[in-house]
Amino acid sequence: MKPKVFIILGFLVAVGAVLFITSSNKDKAQQGGETAPSSQARSSGPATEITFLYSTEKKEWVEAAVAGFQQENPSIRVKLVGKGSLDAAQAILDGKERPTVWSPADSAVLRMLASDWSTDPQRGQLFATSGDDAPQPLVITPLVFVVWEDRAEVLQKASGGVVSWKAIHKAVASDQGWPAIGGKPEWGFVKLGHTDPTRSNSGLQAMLLATLEFYGKRSGLSVGDLLKPEYQTWVKELEKGVTRFETSTGTFMTDMVRFGPSKYDMAVVYENLAISQIGNAQGRWGNLKVYYPALTLWSDHPAALLLGDWVTPEQQDAARKWLAYLRSRPVQERALAFGFRPADPSVPLKTQDAANPFTRLASQGIQVDVPPVAEVPEGPVVRNLLTMWSRVVGSAQR
Repeated sequence: MKPKVFIILGFLVAVGAVLFITSSNKDKAQQGGETAPSSQARSSGPATEITFLYSTEKKEWVEAAVAGFQQENPSIRVKLVGKGSLDAAQAILDGKERPTVWSPADSAVLRMLASDWSTDPQRGQLFATSGDDAPQPLVITPLVFVVWEDRAEVLQKASGGVVSWKAIHKAVASDQGWPAIGGKPEWGFVKLGHTDPTRSNSGLQAMLLATLEFYGKRSGLSVGDLLKPEYQTWVKELEKGVTRFETSTGTFMTDMVRFGPSKYDMAVVYENLAISQIGNAQGRWGNLKVYYPALTLWSDHPAALLLGDWVTPEQQDAARKWLAYLRSRPVQERALAFGFRPADPSVPLKTQDAANPFTRLASQGIQVDVPPVAEVPEGPVVRNLLTMWSRVVGSAQR
């Protein structure tokens, strides 16, 4: 009988041990111990992935924001794709890019793509034009001139105290170079920098502003305006001052700081880019300053939630959360550190922070108030402006 007793006792001890371990694990689970099912295990379903196609000007701000968003929203995975606005628009049109959300640098490119997209009625609407899902700005920045101060003083004397497109045209078009408007002979020809309008949004904006100044308009630019021979001749003469049309605004801004006025006397750039680079120029080649044109354009960085058949309802909901996060006050406030103006009008531009660029760089010309802002033309006008430039100027560069 004794062997049976030992067997029974052994069985009871084993059962007791199992019960003890089970009870111990249960207690740890209730206290958040290692054996408790994690939140990741509880939400072990696949994350919803969205693609955010965005203009590279805001790369640093976007990358800083996505890290915080992913921590707060582990069930959503944001895939970032940085691409120039015009290249991105064409890629969407061609079906090479199928993002959930697209954020180009400004509304002009957004309108142009909407116009191009609508030429095929079978595609349907690309994005909402009203309501909460309609494109809204994420951050904003105006287009500015960045000019070496001694050159700017000559331009201002030649054009009534402002740096204007007409003054630049007069200097650029003359075979006499800077002396044509009172500059020093040793400065040589006037060297203007702006990007290729067919490849870069800042170049497109530069052409829009130059065209509006030529006609003395703030709005109402038409396709007919672009067809006039005297205007096309003026544009061709203006563009003589650009020796190379870069595809990136940052490229020639860096070269302007690196090589000084031997490379560029002036450049047309976004304010946020000027803010990020202008400090590097001081003490190298003289004083580099920002000048605001009499009429400017906003790069308003709109974000469009696309309605393509490749976007699921789950992705739309996830994208709305992502955009709400980008427009939240803390993330908007952080845009200042990257030289952008927050799209949220309740966020002040000037703060007590010593690093605030709108305080720190006031002596270099950065200002809170901006000149009147031009009205963005409709999509067909933008498309025809690019066509005109390619025919009149682009062909001469090939």
